[in-house]
Amino acid sequence: MKVVGFAGFSGSGKTTLVEALVKRFVQLGLRVSVLKHAHHRFEFDHPGKDTWRHREAGAFEVLAASDRLITLQRRLPEPRELGAPELLPMLDPAADWVFVEGFKQARLPKVEVWRASTGRPLCYPEDAQVLAIATDSPQQLPQPAPAAVLDINDPAAVADWLTDNAPKFEYQP
Repeated sequence: MKVVGFAGFSGSGKTTLVEALVKRFVQLGLRVSVLKHAHHRFEFDHPGKDTWRHREAGAFEVLAASDRLITLQRRLPEPRELGAPELLPMLDPAADWVFVEGFKQARLPKVEVWRASTGRPLCYPEDAQVLAIATDSPQQLPQPAPAAVLDINDPAAVADWLTDNAPKFEYQP
């Protein structure tokens, strides 16, 4: 599988870009997985539902399955931040592409998502893993960019760049 990180600060448009890329790749007949970093405590189960009740009762894992969806919840014995290298092996290896959103520090080839309007700094000057910048303001990049500058508002062009450069994203655990 190929793995590409999408790094950038909150509000830069990472989720919107990844969503558009997932749709584009799926239309091309590819299987895409997404690994998303969550900074805050989050819940995707709802109080009162059976799975929530099992987890609240202390179950180490709760696996819910239907004919269309499988959801696995696993309780960590103590709070700790899991990195992309620990989480990627949990995904189905049959995926053609894995889009990793967040995990700015991960040692993965990345597309940095940046908008000058956010006022946030860029990662690429200190991160050699950034292979491209997806931005709406290339003229405001403070220093020469890495190999490619992509239009964040043209997901088809970003998808084309990814597929043209697919060998750079081959996952090596």
